[in-house]
Amino acid sequence: MQEQWWHGKVAYQIYPKSFKDSNNDGIGDIQGIISKLDYLKSLDIDLLWISPIYVSPFKDQGYDIADYQNIDPIFGSMTDFEELLTKAKALDIGIIMDLVINHCSNEHIWFKRALADLNSQEASYFYFKQGKDGKEPDNLRSYFGGSVWEKVPNQDNLYYLHYFTKEQPDLNWFNEDLRNKLFEMMNWWLDKGIAGFRVDAIMNIYKDLTFSGLSPDDIDGRANASSMTKLHADKVGTFLHEMNTKTLNKYNAFSIGEAFDVRPSDLDKFIGDNGYFSSIFDLSFREILEKCNGYYQMPSLGIKGFKDCIFTTQQRVNDIGFVAPIIENHDEPRGVSYWLPYQWQNEQGAKALGTVNVLLRGIPFIYQGQELGMTNTRFNSIYEFDDVNAKSEYQKCIDANIGEQEALDILNKQSRDQARVPMPWDDSLFGGFSKHIPWIKVHHDYQNLNVKKQEANLNSTLNYYRRLIKLRKSKKFIDIYKYGKFEAINIDNDNVIAYSIAYQNKAIYVIANFDAKDLVYEANLKLELSSNSQNCIQDKTIYIKAGSAVVLTNI
Repeated sequence: MQEQWWHGKVAYQIYPKSFKDSNNDGIGDIQGIISKLDYLKSLDIDLLWISPIYVSPFKDQGYDIADYQNIDPIFGSMTDFEELLTKAKALDIGIIMDLVINHCSNEHIWFKRALADLNSQEASYFYFKQGKDGKEPDNLRSYFGGSVWEKVPNQDNLYYLHYFTKEQPDLNWFNEDLRNKLFEMMNWWLDKGIAGFRVDAIMNIYKDLTFSGLSPDDIDGRANASSMTKLHADKVGTFLHEMNTKTLNKYNAFSIGEAFDVRPSDLDKFIGDNGYFSSIFDLSFREILEKCNGYYQMPSLGIKGFKDCIFTTQQRVNDIGFVAPIIENHDEPRGVSYWLPYQWQNEQGAKALGTVNVLLRGIPFIYQGQELGMTNTRFNSIYEFDDVNAKSEYQKCIDANIGEQEALDILNKQSRDQARVPMPWDDSLFGGFSKHIPWIKVHHDYQNLNVKKQEANLNSTLNYYRRLIKLRKSKKFIDIYKYGKFEAINIDNDNVIAYSIAYQNKAIYVIANFDAKDLVYEANLKLELSSNSQNCIQDKTIYIKAGSAVVLTNI
């Protein structure tokens, strides 16, 4: 691979509404992010992805954008953003904006003009279609349930397309004028000096214009929109190549795609030297889960399932490019609670899982609070959930004759709101996030699980993450992470994750033991870092305590 400036970097995701509230209105904001830049620098973060802060009615937490070139007042102003950009750059932290261009908000001026005049230029920016036989144009199911088609007001048989909520009309990428307007907007942000974009839901931009639907996959007679996206995953490249050529490549910008269901044969087109993106997230485990039509159908993959997914991805991209390893983000529950056996859903397990994530080949992304080992909290009522998808999934449970308590249990395991509770900074009221009641409930254990307490403890999860990142970026290992290859280590235990990254006879080895029993491993290696002080090497025998991880080297 050709070396790029982002190789060897570590990224961090902020969900701004829940990160830090500076003006005590219960909602996080840009000035709150600015106030914590030194904290992020102490983690040695290079890239900072910020979930949407654009003007929005927040039907889907800002992923419904009404104005791509203005900051929503709940987060601050463009002046605040420019201050963030300047101060982050001074700390060598690049800002990554969230780019949501499969759809916009129904409050966007384009859609308002489209509804006002269906013969206008703006109307061609969306998908309007006549119904068939008194029904919707096809049988696709929205990601949030129900039809992807919504009737146009004051029209007898005309619908518009929305793969997400009805307030998020899909943009028509087949329209050249629309594409150019989106590219102009992207370049406007890049001219401001951002480092690049995280590109949301981008595989959905290609549509089968026949709108003929698919065979039903559930009793509602519908087929998931994702099935149509997957069916045509190889056809999106023309749009992505154009986007890269007209925007990202001109600025040598970093881009990270939320790209589901990329075919292995197409990986080089997505992340190779001339790929559409700098990197894409490893979403392989989510692809398995989201084949299901509801939370209640999702299987428990456990450590083995998680391992199988990430190992397959790592091996596929070894000679192609870099993926971005994750264990959680704003769309997923907390990894410690989701992937680990119950006895390791704690500080020990968090350190071990963090070791796996941070030291994988690629560009690891850490989601806010992950470095504290945050777990899922408990929502006691459907009314405590905020997420539009949680409410949709709850109704799916009820429709499937699942009782209210079991439905709540399912949501507590799967809901996106688990990742959106406020970041706990200290043990004061509301975890130091705000002095006002937050927009969503705080974590039940914020008085113990918070930054201030972990800062004071050298053996905390937070300080362990700092050591992990420092090790990864050290002179000793930086070339391994720029040029090395991944290789799985075969240990006959489904609850053990073990791998190496090697370059020019130098290697780093990671072994994470999530079993109930201690592990003994034979190898002539040196102990570089351990999540448990009782782990040790005697001669060529490596002793790894249950619920812990070791980092080894031959250097």
